[in-house]
Amino acid sequence: MSQQSVRFSRKDPQQFFRTLNKRVNEYFQSNNLKKTGTLALHFKTVIMFGIFLAPYFVILSMDLPNWLNLLLTVVIGIGMAGVGMNVMHDGNHGAYSSKKWVNNLMGGSIYILAGNVYNWQVQHNVLHHTYTNIHNHDEDLEAGRILRFTEHDQWRKHHKFQHLYSIFLYGLLTFNWAISTDFMQMYRYTKKKLAYGSFPKPAINWSVLLITKLIYFGIWIVIPMLVLDIAWYKVLIGFFTMHYVAGLILSVVFQLAHVVDQAETPLPNEEGKMENTWAIHQLHTTVNFARKNRLMNWYTGGLNHQVEHHIFPNISHIHYTKISKIVKETAKEFNLPYNEYKTTRKAIISHFRHLKSLGKKPELQF
Repeated sequence: MSQQSVRFSRKDPQQFFRTLNKRVNEYFQSNNLKKTGTLALHFKTVIMFGIFLAPYFVILSMDLPNWLNLLLTVVIGIGMAGVGMNVMHDGNHGAYSSKKWVNNLMGGSIYILAGNVYNWQVQHNVLHHTYTNIHNHDEDLEAGRILRFTEHDQWRKHHKFQHLYSIFLYGLLTFNWAISTDFMQMYRYTKKKLAYGSFPKPAINWSVLLITKLIYFGIWIVIPMLVLDIAWYKVLIGFFTMHYVAGLILSVVFQLAHVVDQAETPLPNEEGKMENTWAIHQLHTTVNFARKNRLMNWYTGGLNHQVEHHIFPNISHIHYTKISKIVKETAKEFNLPYNEYKTTRKAIISHFRHLKSLGKKPELQF
């Protein structure tokens, strides 16, 4: 089934989304706020880039012991994930600033995080946000044959151990971006003519991908090899460590929103129609966690408020804590789910419990 063949119901007799949207708009109007980022986001941007890049320049400019260099690559990985969740994410949703060029600049930070703007916007903004948790449409649910993220995936024998080995694979997320994923996605999306907005010229897209990859590897591998008086393989170990830390953080945060016990994975009927409207579908397929934890709110860029983010992706994460009260109360008023785990620990437990459940051999049906 193609992405275009899925249609969401337009029947919302109680007008949930219209009511919610009106209340959220009234919140911004009454408080004289823009829906985009504030000075708090700009300040956080400086901090995140500092955590990400400062250790890199320290490594290049100082003669440090190997163990300290390795520790600094861990810090770079933490900063890398932080920039991705707080800056790049808002930028590519057009939520960082009211100015398009600022959003493009901040969204373009993905190039020094090993990714590609075109691929990200298609996979995340188009496929994931439109077809959230719909099998064969939301690519965030696809992990090849090695992991089973939904009961609609084919079960294989090794899946019964996935709750044990999955955590070791999660760290490979951004490393795969850098090495192979971007090239495969570019080929696939270009062939299907998918785009977030107008479809770009393939030649330009491929040129941007190749040039930015060369610059990326030049910054993170070639320059350290030329500047540092250490063995080449130690540079590669540091590069891998940086990616592994960032990938582990990003993967876990992403999974806690959609691959947990409370998140549904509905399918369209034979005619390609979903049971619910798009907004109500988001409530059934998305889960918050640690909504009142200040550290998680700050570091994850509001990705622990995925319910709010999925319904209002054009609003900066800086505002999610405030509008979450409106969303929760409105969902309750309309007798709709508002899924959340009170703590990160409970969400993590739910995720791996869910993986274990999906890893069990399905009962034979007659």
